[in-house]
Amino acid sequence: MVSQALEDYLKMIYKLEELNAEAQLEKGVSTSSIAERLGISQASVSNMLKKLSDKDLIEYAPYYGVTLTSQGRKIALQMLRRHRVLELYLVERLGYQWDEVDAEAEVLEHAVSDRLVNRMWEELGRPTQDPHGSPIPDQDGNMEVQTMVSLCEAASGAHCQIVRIQNRTPEELRYLFSIGLVKGAQVKVFEKAPFEGPLSVEVKGEQLALDFRLAQSIFVA
Repeated sequence: MVSQALEDYLKMIYKLEELNAEAQLEKGVSTSSIAERLGISQASVSNMLKKLSDKDLIEYAPYYGVTLTSQGRKIALQMLRRHRVLELYLVERLGYQWDEVDAEAEVLEHAVSDRLVNRMWEELGRPTQDPHGSPIPDQDGNMEVQTMVSLCEAASGAHCQIVRIQNRTPEELRYLFSIGLVKGAQVKVFEKAPFEGPLSVEVKGEQLALDFRLAQSIFVA
């Protein structure tokens, strides 16, 4: 059995591995990245990583970082599946807004059984994406491959469709919703300021300035 805290770490490490892959980083996940994401000290993270390593759920090499073992990855994907199915169920069946579901799913994912999650998934029509466009692992841990780039990588003048919004706070999601930047929305990129400056984009006929940091988390096709 793995505790709730260890499950949360494995899921976090998986997400950070995913970001490393997108950034084409060859090293594992750093202790400092985990500590920053969780808002705790590196000493606390190191203590938890030792527990994960003792259970053969991660591999850790000094100066290289943390990587999930096959068993650690299996648990991380199981938790991601629970979380993302729960998010979609809360939106599609219980009327939650997309900025409300992360905190609810964070609690529920540790309490529900895989059997219940599978019933929800079947009832929803076997979806492949959560409300934010993130892929939902199937029962075997497989996910669809998404072909996409971040909005800040799109060329000036490009017409794009938003396919995923990744790792944003409820406040940021509410802001994006208020200006129409949601999954499925059509966006035109006008100008990109140099040195990671703001982007000028058009949404629903209105031209807006978008922070570069937010644009990095909006993925388009």
